[in-house]
Amino acid sequence: MRPIKLFMLVLLILSLHSQSFSKQHPTIDRLLLNLDSLRPTPSVQVSAAKGLLQRLIPTHFHSFDFSIISKDVCGGSSCFLIENYDGPRRIGPEIVIKGTTGVEIASGLHWYLKYKCNAHVSWDKTGGIQIASVPHPGHLPRLDSKRILIRRPVPWNYYQNVVTSSYSYVWWGWERWEREIDWMALQGINLPLAFTGQEAIWQKVFKRFNITKEDLDDYFGGPAFLAWARMGNLHAWGGPLSENWLGDQLLLQKQLLSRMLELGMTPVLPSFSGNVPSALRKIYPAANIARLDDWNTVDGDSRWCCTYLLNPSDPLFIDIGEAFIKQQIEEYGDITNIYNCDTFNENTPPTNEPEYISSLGSAVYKAMSKGNKNAVWLMQGWLFSSDSKFWKPPQMKALLHSVPFGKMIVLDLFADVKPIWNTSAQFYATPYIWCMLHNFGGNIEMYGTL
Repeated sequence: MRPIKLFMLVLLILSLHSQSFSKQHPTIDRLLLNLDSLRPTPSVQVSAAKGLLQRLIPTHFHSFDFSIISKDVCGGSSCFLIENYDGPRRIGPEIVIKGTTGVEIASGLHWYLKYKCNAHVSWDKTGGIQIASVPHPGHLPRLDSKRILIRRPVPWNYYQNVVTSSYSYVWWGWERWEREIDWMALQGINLPLAFTGQEAIWQKVFKRFNITKEDLDDYFGGPAFLAWARMGNLHAWGGPLSENWLGDQLLLQKQLLSRMLELGMTPVLPSFSGNVPSALRKIYPAANIARLDDWNTVDGDSRWCCTYLLNPSDPLFIDIGEAFIKQQIEEYGDITNIYNCDTFNENTPPTNEPEYISSLGSAVYKAMSKGNKNAVWLMQGWLFSSDSKFWKPPQMKALLHSVPFGKMIVLDLFADVKPIWNTSAQFYATPYIWCMLHNFGGNIEMYGTL
């Protein structure tokens, strides 16, 4: 995940363990039920789906009828259902689309436009919105069968990479984000990262630990380097961040979360990995804080390199991690149970002792769960690939088994080319998501491995 990666790094995750995974593991079933309980009312989700339709193809706003249905209709899974409308109408719906969430309705709409109207909805650089083939209102193609029922084969379609926040998203305002969230919903994505604005949250949290704005100027990276500062690869490079920028990003994050939630998505929020400002050493001289080695880009210059890691055994670790989760809940509400945390991203841990690695993982999860008792840790598996010499089976197992089963989900980040699942006994039975990494590190084409 080095900064030579180009413009846009995209991940579409299409599967989890197996199609019947949740049925085999009650822990995952309970997680899904908890997440369902956080979604807004059916009327809110239907309204959001109608808003998407209005933006995508306003001429056909009255051609479709949307509604939310129970998972019971789909045999306990998420799904969408498409039917012909056969009721009385003059200027009214022609096609009925039902779904278990707003995302399912949107993906049902996309299915119909794609397979019945030969339309195409993609990113601007890969075709954009091509809907000229959609017939005029009143002439939409009818289904040949009574209905089309498409069940989601796996619980989650995950989207994004942590570094895309710096490659692309940091330059986006609401208008561009709104198009992206519409695209996500149409593709059935229901588990996107939501990392915007976290520096403003960190500023509020660190203030409680007597860390000043000036201290954070030496900690936060600049906009194009936020991802690597967040992951502890560098500090201060490209900064500092202005108060106006911090405030604007937080407001934008609230807009993004609101729309994601309205559509029935589960946003993934960030959490604490142990990366701390250098000023914490002076404020808490007894704290157990280690300095990490140089990363790849700043030539060992201490102004930017060699970040600080708070030892998981230190009581401050839990205090800071818990405070960060709670501050997000205070700002955004109780909106998710899924939190991302990446430990030692392209940084080697201070020791390969499994006991240390296990204690680190346990502390990360404990901090999350103290902030949110239902917290689940979503972790990139990139470290197992980028530093495979370090992460042997004892070290991998120590991290993966440091939390209760079902409380960690791993992203097999480069599984289309260099899968980890098939050399690690499927992450030693830890739930994981298969990922496709389209372009990065000089791999500039947009491609997919068939």
